[in-house]
Amino acid sequence: MVEAFLTGDGHRACGICPSRHFPLGEFDVAERPSKDLPFDPRDGHRYTAAGVPVCVHPEKVGLSPRRYKTDGLSLTAELVLPQEAAELDRYLRELMHNAAPETLEILIDQATQEIPRVFPEVDVITALRRALN
Repeated sequence: MVEAFLTGDGHRACGICPSRHFPLGEFDVAERPSKDLPFDPRDGHRYTAAGVPVCVHPEKVGLSPRRYKTDGLSLTAELVLPQEAAELDRYLRELMHNAAPETLEILIDQATQEIPRVFPEVDVITALRRALN
């Protein structure tokens, strides 16, 4: 049996979200609900015209809106650091806690490289520990 993308009760995703029923890559993520993504009352999912299940709350699943299943896209994550070092802790905490589980390693790698370049005065390990706790 294939494992769902999100498991457990601690995540913000809706209970009927495709991310709780399908693995990553087996559903699309849309920016918001739309009449082009009709709701199917039989299972509670929204679907594309081609029958691909769609999550309509990207901020809850930590994925960018993309046609992952429809276009066969692989998962990517991008760290966009804030302008000020004082905003870094809040930004990293929000980013890490809302990230898709598969993107955490990518984001941590990017942070390890980018934080010292942009904010040389910041200890990257300490910043990441604060974000992940």
